[in-house]
Amino acid sequence: MKISSPEYPQFLSSLTATIRQRQYQALRAVNHELLALYLEIGEAIYHKQEELGWGKSVVETLARDLQTEFPGRNGFSAQNLWLMRQFYCEYLELPKLQPLVREISWAKNLVILARCKDPLQREFYLRATARFGWTTVHWRSPSRFQPSFRQMPVNSHWPF
Repeated sequence: MKISSPEYPQFLSSLTATIRQRQYQALRAVNHELLALYLEIGEAIYHKQEELGWGKSVVETLARDLQTEFPGRNGFSAQNLWLMRQFYCEYLELPKLQPLVREISWAKNLVILARCKDPLQREFYLRATARFGWTTVHWRSPSRFQPSFRQMPVNSHWPF
């Protein structure tokens, strides 16, 4: 049935925009919680290894056990658990950056973690990625990654 009311296209457009906005907000909330979980897992592994002297094999065992407990759920490989631990350790001493990492995806965080060793450079890319929606494709070329940061004035206050 076709609706001939002149208000209908605007009504549909408004609802479509609302649905898309809410889907985006839900995605951001899920991402925020997922990154909080990954930080928590990384912290737990770090502390158990420090307190109890657990070695590398505990991560391998933990990965197997988590994959058994959560079948079909990606993200609990030994490699990813090590990355969670590294993620926690890297941002432990950088409380200013901790809220920023929750604003972008795990994959984007991993690229920034791997390519940026300087906290100021990390902050720049975390903020820019969140603000401009940069994807991992943006960083495939190494030349695209460094120049943006190098062009920033030393004492600039970033507009994002």
